[in-house]
Amino acid sequence: MVIVGAGMIAAVHRRSAQLAGAEIVGVLASAPERSDTVAGEWGVRSLHSIDDLSVISPDVVHICSPNGAHVEHTEAALRAGAHVICEKPLSIDAGQASRLTALASSLGRVATVPFVYRFHPLVREIRARAAAGDFGTWQLLHGSYLQDWLLSPSSTSWRVDSAHGGPSRAFADIGSHWCDLMEFVTGERISSVRADMTTTVPERLRPGSLESMPVDTEDAASVTFRTVSGVLGSVTVSQVAAGRKNRLWFEFDGSNQSAVFDQENPETVWLGTGRYAQIIHRDPHLGSSEQRRLSTLPAGHPQGYAHCFDAFVSDTYAAIGGEMREGLPTFADGLRSARVVDAVIESARNGVQVTVQDTG
Repeated sequence: MVIVGAGMIAAVHRRSAQLAGAEIVGVLASAPERSDTVAGEWGVRSLHSIDDLSVISPDVVHICSPNGAHVEHTEAALRAGAHVICEKPLSIDAGQASRLTALASSLGRVATVPFVYRFHPLVREIRARAAAGDFGTWQLLHGSYLQDWLLSPSSTSWRVDSAHGGPSRAFADIGSHWCDLMEFVTGERISSVRADMTTTVPERLRPGSLESMPVDTEDAASVTFRTVSGVLGSVTVSQVAAGRKNRLWFEFDGSNQSAVFDQENPETVWLGTGRYAQIIHRDPHLGSSEQRRLSTLPAGHPQGYAHCFDAFVSDTYAAIGGEMREGLPTFADGLRSARVVDAVIESARNGVQVTVQDTG
């Protein structure tokens, strides 16, 4: 396996890959000297160009580079004969995401996108209960994804600059996770959106520089939507919500029951009916088969984000070996997400309701 990128998320990929039994043979960072440094720390080969993939011929390439480079790096990995895990967004626009999806399919490669919140055991429990009809008809689907890592005007990142991160930041980065999770759990598909965005810090430092630059991506966004079956929904995302570190929260209200999940407290789910409310706990001996499969620790021993990532990578590698497990997010899901993001951007720019392509 080779990792393209050497930032925070690359380290997460590396850990999960090693736990899944992969041998990491190379790393490509943002510059040759950076590649050399990281390769020395990891004890692997340093790549100085994406073209080096064709020389190494790895089985799998993990793409963890900035969003704007995903298309180039993913295409090179596929053409080198590798299976691919590409960080989201798959591409900064749906047209390129569609091309990558078609290419992976034509080459017969396993190609996945880490929508890893799908792998919380209790998310699978809610999904199983929804599929069984426990919640009845969906009435309202709502929630938020809030962070504060860009609260300070002195905070910055390549993500801030649309040339590297794409035209949407907060929604493409974290709103995409929420929308994927909503569709995965409820079975509903977003058909149209009305969105608004705001940039609360108009200037930030250019990464690696003391020079300031205008910010051309959003700090926060609010989206209302309708699903194909007509259900109303809404989501608020922010990267400037003081005190919120990584709070993905949803409430899905049905005619029989409602469910509430908070990613920062993933060991429990709140379920409510017209007569009572209850808290259910993750338990490897109870609930749906997928909840039990993904519960790798005993009840009361908290699982979290890292375990979700481990499960995602393990399931991707299983698919490469010919075993397709339930709920694995593929490039088709990355393409779906790109189409939702494109609709949100268009709606926010023009102040109109926009139909999402491919809502079947």
